[in-house]
Amino acid sequence: MVTDDARVTMAEPVQDPTALLHRIAGKLPYLPRALRAIGEHILNDPGAVQTMSITQVAMACDVAESSVSRFVREVGLDSYQSLRLALAEASFVTRAQDRKGVAEPESGVYDGIARDDPIEAIVGKIERSSQRAIRQTAQRQNVTAVESAVSLIEAANTIVFCCMGSSSIAAEEGVMRFTRAGKKCMLFRDQSVQVMLASVLRADDLLIGISHSGQSAPIIQSLRLAREHGARTIGITSAEGAPITDHCDVSLYTSNVPTGGAHYGEAVTAKWGQLLVIDVLYAAYAARHFDETLTHLEETYQVAIRQSRVDAPPS
Repeated sequence: MVTDDARVTMAEPVQDPTALLHRIAGKLPYLPRALRAIGEHILNDPGAVQTMSITQVAMACDVAESSVSRFVREVGLDSYQSLRLALAEASFVTRAQDRKGVAEPESGVYDGIARDDPIEAIVGKIERSSQRAIRQTAQRQNVTAVESAVSLIEAANTIVFCCMGSSSIAAEEGVMRFTRAGKKCMLFRDQSVQVMLASVLRADDLLIGISHSGQSAPIIQSLRLAREHGARTIGITSAEGAPITDHCDVSLYTSNVPTGGAHYGEAVTAKWGQLLVIDVLYAAYAARHFDETLTHLEETYQVAIRQSRVDAPPS
């Protein structure tokens, strides 16, 4: 897993008080152990931390006070007092939302949809879920990890996508995006074929595995086999520390906050994050190879136009 020790030197304004908690959650996978312990402690009970002194937080996390100060800078704040105030605001907003019933139900057949919800409520809930998934995924993107992933894409002779179920939506988008940018891509729906293909990849190939839970056995096996045969690997998942990350040169994370109970992983809103990550990778790659990508886009567009004319029924 790629880590990021870059410092935040200027305080970032927190427009949405709860955004600080999302920012902390997004940074956790990339923080050194001491700072990760502080972040986990805050996320476990932000309301309690807002009343604690910097010394008390350091003692509770078994770290030095200087580590707490460093953590404050990492999340874009200029002082520990600013952190306490931001946590107080976040806790107040969360409690207010709960009182107003804004929080989604804990379970349901689809993204927290209740039995008697009217159409207007259903539309609103799915809209909020989608917006939240996109926002949190964006907050979880690490610049160093994205840059490393783009470098692997640049160096790859062939990009192979590996997925299961509805994660194929993002995989197919990836094939389309990078093929049009001039990269050779492959995707097979059959998991057995995915595993077999992974076993014949070589050092100049790249396997991108997509799994919301990070625990899909065929995806993990494909990533493991690809690395054993010298290929490079990228994992896209919502779960830091999931088994999939053990077999990835670079791990990129999507929204990890469920919005609709145990079946959230199968909801379309869970896929917005995967699509966002694919788009970020494509856009970053295209920006590095701007003129070349424009040429390939024009070529593939012309091929598609010619093919559509061939396939069109006679008038």
